[in-house]
Amino acid sequence: MISSRFNLSRPYLKSLLVAPLFASLMVTSGCQLSAESNATTTSPNNASTGSDMSQQTLIQQAMRIQRALANNDYARIADDIHPTRGVRFSMYAYIRPESDKVFSREQYVQYLDEANIRFTWGQKDGTGNLYVTPLPDYLADWVKADYFNDQSTTINASAAVGNSINNLDRIYPDSDYVEFYNPGVNPEYGGMDWRALRLVFDEYQGRRYLVAVISDQWTI
Repeated sequence: MISSRFNLSRPYLKSLLVAPLFASLMVTSGCQLSAESNATTTSPNNASTGSDMSQQTLIQQAMRIQRALANNDYARIADDIHPTRGVRFSMYAYIRPESDKVFSREQYVQYLDEANIRFTWGQKDGTGNLYVTPLPDYLADWVKADYFNDQSTTINASAAVGNSINNLDRIYPDSDYVEFYNPGVNPEYGGMDWRALRLVFDEYQGRRYLVAVISDQWTI
């Protein structure tokens, strides 16, 4: 994990997020897209150049995945999916290993093509109704990656504060994650329309792969 290389705990990183003065790392790619130019990540002032580069490559990979999902180019992220662990989709911050959908890379591609196959992703908070829909519709209507265009990002720290338990650190204690956070767009909701998207990564044979796509939003 990146945070462990800095010898910093995640609680410390989270304190950096809300402190009046926090260290940030501006990340841009050669194509200079606006989403990348607005990206920030918590980072200690004494981080080594190697660690900085590791953060940059992590956030660039996450932003590439976010853009592909936002553009409905879902197949583009197939090579980013972990070769042996696959990718988990969690409807809310509270990850449910016993019921969350986990697809191998091959299954992910298959169910994109076979869009008539519907899956039960979980229960909607508030109503308890089961959310049943094909994979492409889940990505478009629930993950809503386009909601996070031009939004700031953090590494191993969360800006989202809701009443749903966030157990990511317990389920993925040795993983790194990038959070995309939108604080809300409608003043009438008083910020309760915020949403977050967390992309979780693990290393495998010298490369970083996506192991989870976690959605988060205000729950009742």
